Amino acid sequence: MRAFGIDCGTEFTGYGVVEMDHEARTPRLIHVAAGTIRLNKKEKTPLRLAQVYQELIGLMERHAPDCVAIEEVFFSANVKSALKLGQVRGVAMLAAASSGLTVAEYAPLTIKSSVTGYGLAAKEQVQFMVTRLLELECAPDSPDAADALAIAICHIHTAQTLLLQGANR
Repeated sequence: MRAFGIDCGTEFTGYGVVEMDHEARTPRLIHVAAGTIRLNKKEKTPLRLAQVYQELIGLMERHAPDCVAIEEVFFSANVKSALKLGQVRGVAMLAAASSGLTVAEYAPLTIKSSVTGYGLAAKEQVQFMVTRLLELECAPDSPDAADALAIAICHIHTAQTLLLQGANR
């Protein structure tokens, strides 16, 4: 399974592609790609959304994932920020659907628990564990890329658990 994780943001949208190698003696996670789509705050919202869409479509085409995973909206005191984030999430879902991919959504607590074992882990802890789980030489270039990799890892772990539960029934 190859999962494409997206950490949506209005200035920086992280992406991460992780694959599960079932052929290895011990199944392991493999880092395929990660990075950050950097948006110009001075651009108007429609142009920034178009940039996110175009870059995600290109990345999905290049990395050929089996599915896409994104973080669910967290409730914020700032309604305007939450609405803007929702627009980026909508564009990410549209890019996935346009690429024929299913989308899974995970709560921030679920993602952090899956990667660190603690739902309230700090960003640094998530970066550290993503680096360890993927056996990277150094941490991803941005917290957004690390979060996107964590989202992809969470999806792979969840899919494996569901598969095992189905096999045991």
